[in-house]
Amino acid sequence: MPKIAASRNSKSKTKSTQESAFDVQEFLETTGIAKKVVVLKKADVVYSQGDDAKSILYLQTGGVQLSVVNEVGKEAVVAILKPGDFFGEGCLAGQSFRMGTATAFTHSAALEIEKNEMFRVLHAEHAFSDRFLNFMLARNIRIEEDLIDQLFNSSEKRLARTLLLLARYGKEDLPQGVLPKMSQETLAEMIGTTRSRVNFFMNKFRKLGFIKYNGGLQINKSLLTVVLHE
Repeated sequence: MPKIAASRNSKSKTKSTQESAFDVQEFLETTGIAKKVVVLKKADVVYSQGDDAKSILYLQTGGVQLSVVNEVGKEAVVAILKPGDFFGEGCLAGQSFRMGTATAFTHSAALEIEKNEMFRVLHAEHAFSDRFLNFMLARNIRIEEDLIDQLFNSSEKRLARTLLLLARYGKEDLPQGVLPKMSQETLAEMIGTTRSRVNFFMNKFRKLGFIKYNGGLQINKSLLTVVLHE
């Protein structure tokens, strides 16, 4: 029995190593996939709400904000994307039009892949399709967590959680701590509150040593105490 368990553990570790060794960006850049590089300056629009949905994008560098506008013109930020994220994937599920607007909030670069080409690659390259599936499942979990956060947590907790997520808290393989430049208006839209409330809590977090401004917004992992506090 111990030998069997050891063998299973060994296989599990081998599989994990193989998965971590697969580099999505390197795969997209070096294999024969029909794609184009989209270079973006700050405030450039990648696509707008209502545009034809014909491609999916993979963010290489920088950051992109996803937002939606309702029928009376109210805008809400629904996601902040980081390098390694896919976006515009709704076209793969039958969406004919973009459901929101994607805007670069800093200098960025993305790979754009046409829908039919993406389908071909997903069917032909199993390692890549596994990674893409993992990404989509993780995004679905994140959306559910965001909904629960919005329904049951205070605006202070929602802000603390959002800052930790943007700082990539808990991602050991990614740099942490310093956020890309982002306005308090954007943070307010993300958590569903007012700019004045965000300003109040940011000042509170700064005084408590949870955040500091040092050439950018630096997040201390001690901010997690706000999220965990009952």
